[in-house]
Amino acid sequence: MRTASRGGTGRAVTARCGLVARGVLYVLTGLLAVRIAFGESAGEADRQGALQTLAGQPFGRVMVWAVGAGLVCMVLWRLSEAVFGAAGPHGDTAGKRLAAAGRALFYATAAYSVLSFAAGSGGEGSGDEQSRDITARALQLPAGQWLVGAAGIGIAIAGVTIAVRAALRRFRDHLRMGGVSAGWRRAVDFLGVAGGVSRGAVFAVAGGFACYAAWTYDPGRARGVDDTLRAFTGTPAGPWLMVAVGVGLMLFGVFSWAMARWREV
Repeated sequence: MRTASRGGTGRAVTARCGLVARGVLYVLTGLLAVRIAFGESAGEADRQGALQTLAGQPFGRVMVWAVGAGLVCMVLWRLSEAVFGAAGPHGDTAGKRLAAAGRALFYATAAYSVLSFAAGSGGEGSGDEQSRDITARALQLPAGQWLVGAAGIGIAIAGVTIAVRAALRRFRDHLRMGGVSAGWRRAVDFLGVAGGVSRGAVFAVAGGFACYAAWTYDPGRARGVDDTLRAFTGTPAGPWLMVAVGVGLMLFGVFSWAMARWREV
């Protein structure tokens, strides 16, 4: 079996720990977004806000360290897929390996941020401020506008891809739910579709803001997750769209936990 030959127990443990940690961050981010939409929170609906919320709980610092360790596990899992190939059909193709390497880099950045916060050096500003700072530095590089524009297009395309794959239930290809009741299968389908579409929408809109920042040569136009979520309130649906997306992110967090249970790794 591919799982045993290309990762075995070690890959399974790192993958499942990473998915649990990812789920925690998405549930907290979505909850913060809903609270902000209802005017109940002055915090930020992003990774930093989620970590601050978690740190404020009993044994909060321990839990933050645990989330950071979980994201390190996610990095190791994705690196193993880049090196040895992923589980499932065509998992050893160049495209799959490259995608796994990209995900490993993404989660390495997230893990560094979480571990820095846990170590007490996480005061580098909000996610929105970091996005604007990074965009400003990138715009100063040779061909900076093109680089920022390309990055924005890439993020937007990734968001659309995430949403479309979720809507088509492509996540079923990675689940092993033999013997699981039809009710649980329907529940996981709902979590995967609603959560994946919401996650993809956030990525797509954030990518659009990055493209706009490149077009106007204005780093202030770039937005992190918090500002991106707040932008949904500017639509005709008002704060209710932010509520819907926030709930969707919470559902994606729960879906991550379901993936930790049933994903083929």
